[in-house]
Amino acid sequence: MTWDRSDQPFHRPPGPYPWEERVIAAQRPRLTLTHIVLFVTTALTTTVAGALQAGADLVQDPWSIQAGIPFAATLLSILLIHELGHYTLARWHRVAATLPYFIPAPPLLIGTFGAFIRMQTPPPNRRALFDVGAAGPWAGLLIAVPAAFVGLRLSEVRPLALGEGGLVLGDSILFSWLTRLALGTTADDVTIILHPVALAGWFGLFVTFLNLLPVGQLDGGHVAYALFGRWHRWIARSFLALILVLGMTGWQGWLMWVILLLLIGLDHPPTRDLLTPLDVRRQVAGWLTVGVLIVTFMANPLSVAQPPPEFEGERTPVHWTRERPVAPRVRLVVPWGAPRRAREIVT
Repeated sequence: MTWDRSDQPFHRPPGPYPWEERVIAAQRPRLTLTHIVLFVTTALTTTVAGALQAGADLVQDPWSIQAGIPFAATLLSILLIHELGHYTLARWHRVAATLPYFIPAPPLLIGTFGAFIRMQTPPPNRRALFDVGAAGPWAGLLIAVPAAFVGLRLSEVRPLALGEGGLVLGDSILFSWLTRLALGTTADDVTIILHPVALAGWFGLFVTFLNLLPVGQLDGGHVAYALFGRWHRWIARSFLALILVLGMTGWQGWLMWVILLLLIGLDHPPTRDLLTPLDVRRQVAGWLTVGVLIVTFMANPLSVAQPPPEFEGERTPVHWTRERPVAPRVRLVVPWGAPRRAREIVT
């Protein structure tokens, strides 16, 4: 890493430790068998997921899996560019990092849990940390936004049908703006059947805002720590409380994220140089990154709409119970002058 004296830092940061220098010197862009297997598996699961979304019957016609290629290719491109953004800036700042690892998932929804790189040495200062953390979301947006726009142009627009069953996707500020720009309308006025490319773009924006949550070592956690330093711990806890409330009142997937964030940790490890703040250029970029979180955030990203019950005609409920026959009651009239004992018997 080159240190710029014109920025007038508080002090000269410590250089890499000897073991870090050895790791950095030995680190090369090395593609391992693990990378290849994970990527091929993720490509397969995302393609199957895309084919199932398109209504393909893979049991009767295995070749119909090709219907999932547009979705898989778009989604994998977004994830790959996102992680290469991290990797490129890590190498720029001489931070040893691995190539991206893709995480396959059952092809029930999108077929992947995302991707990640692993930094093998810590960033030297908050400026390098910000560059590495913010590069991923911004690089991913370069693919996700055009993909969403082009996919929306290819999507099918139908009259608004209230009460139709199926998966309902949330609408962020950015996606709503792209919908109006591409179609001249919004999901509040019509029913939009998303093209696979648009669906992949939507999930790309979804992954972006999840990564930008300012908690722990997520991308947003790197940015928040670089911007606010030790105040990051209180910001992380505030957002954890927010998504806990959202999970209890809305999308239950937030509860899974609360558990996941508690497992990976809320606090961010310190950089070697804690004192040097971000320069003005990075501060502006940092607040723009916060703006990306705001325009992509969705309180209720996914929901399932239940179809209304079918009308089967008018029915009048009739309750029928069988009653036992009651014997007729015989009233005996006893003259007033009869003896008291006789009156007690027939009473």
